Amino acid sequence: MTKEQTLFISEDYTEFFYWVKKRTEAFWNKGNSPSRPEGFTCPAWAEGAKWIGMTDDQIDSIEAKYSINFTPEHRAFLRILHTTDRKEVDEYEEDGKTITHQRSFFYNWIEEEEELVSRLSWPYRTIFDDVSSSSGVWLKSWGPRPSSVEEKERIFADWYAKAPKLLPIRSHRFVVSGDDLHDRPVLSVWGSDTIVYGWDLRLYLLNEIPGHLDLIIPEFDEEDQCYYSKYRNELKEILDLERLKLPARDIPYWKELILYWSSGWSGFGLRSPGDNGGKTLLAIMPTFVPEGQEATQKTFRTHE
Repeated sequence: MTKEQTLFISEDYTEFFYWVKKRTEAFWNKGNSPSRPEGFTCPAWAEGAKWIGMTDDQIDSIEAKYSINFTPEHRAFLRILHTTDRKEVDEYEEDGKTITHQRSFFYNWIEEEEELVSRLSWPYRTIFDDVSSSSGVWLKSWGPRPSSVEEKERIFADWYAKAPKLLPIRSHRFVVSGDDLHDRPVLSVWGSDTIVYGWDLRLYLLNEIPGHLDLIIPEFDEEDQCYYSKYRNELKEILDLERLKLPARDIPYWKELILYWSSGWSGFGLRSPGDNGGKTLLAIMPTFVPEGQEATQKTFRTHE
């Protein structure tokens, strides 16, 4: 087997985004290479795909249109990458039928106004869904929980207005925006079950699309007679180094919400209460319970 050439994965955002562009487009141009085992080839929808970057004028126009501000690295992402000229295709089975769903690989700020308006309000709507019930989510910093939904929303809305803004990038992933922040991670937001998906845009993309970046190596297991995924050493080293930095990470306001559920603790290098080191699969449980309320397992809603 030919030895893989060592990769240099730059920490400079501009260099990194151009590297992502070159590497993904090269992978997408390979198509379904017969030398690759099933599951490690380019998805059919992505064959021949290209990134569609934005101009500075377009980015300025979007900021004005939605009253938002992109950080310098987010602007660089939009200039160099932004979205692709092919829609991602998801297929799943439902009632014995194959359902096909198309969506943008990453949001298209030029063409997807309705979707982006909905996504910009997604964190507020879906988190408050979890807050509003009588036994719902309630953060310790909010003080005693009121009985009325109106008062709950007043307290929640005040907290949300002070928290760093979240800007959609893909699906239910959001960039934490704010030039004054030391850490500007990408969060995965599904109601109050919010976790860190990458502590910056570079780490996020390495975590979100390693297959498209051709950073996953198929490794054949003789005993199981199948292929398993293995990260390239360069990616593994970056992620291992990042784990050492986790205890010093912080996000104003959002950290408390992320740590409310046990699923968010690992994003800060912490072991949640009851964590047994991964020996068994644990339910997602709250780590703060208001007085008079019992701890209950996280129930996932179907957010519209």
